[in-house]
Amino acid sequence: MTPTRNALALLTAAVVGSALVLACFSDRGAGPSVNPAAECTVPVSVIDSMHYIVAIENFGFHSDSIAVPVGATVTWVNCEPNGTEPHTTTSNTGVWGSPDLNPGDRFSFKFAAQGAFPYHCSPHPFMTAKVIVQ
Repeated sequence: MTPTRNALALLTAAVVGSALVLACFSDRGAGPSVNPAAECTVPVSVIDSMHYIVAIENFGFHSDSIAVPVGATVTWVNCEPNGTEPHTTTSNTGVWGSPDLNPGDRFSFKFAAQGAFPYHCSPHPFMTAKVIVQ
């Protein structure tokens, strides 16, 4: 390849990669994860000051308590191995409720108000955690 073609190929790869990252951390709701391996870092991953990822792994939420600012989006990603039964993220007070999340699936919720928001997994009520919005 010529230097111009190399530069164009690198630019194209960077644009496509950026688009995948942005799609991965958008405010979309439930669905399969674009890159569950990258999202399944334990404990919680901070994407930026307004986007947080909580991994669901080993039948627990990691971390089981996080503090986020008002307006932040939390995305839960089921990081269990294939074949593990699904989990949910379900507010104890009815603020949100995800559908069943199979391994690799994700669910996002934007927190618009301050407060403490305890939640659990509906099929596994021993799985509990909370989001504290400051």
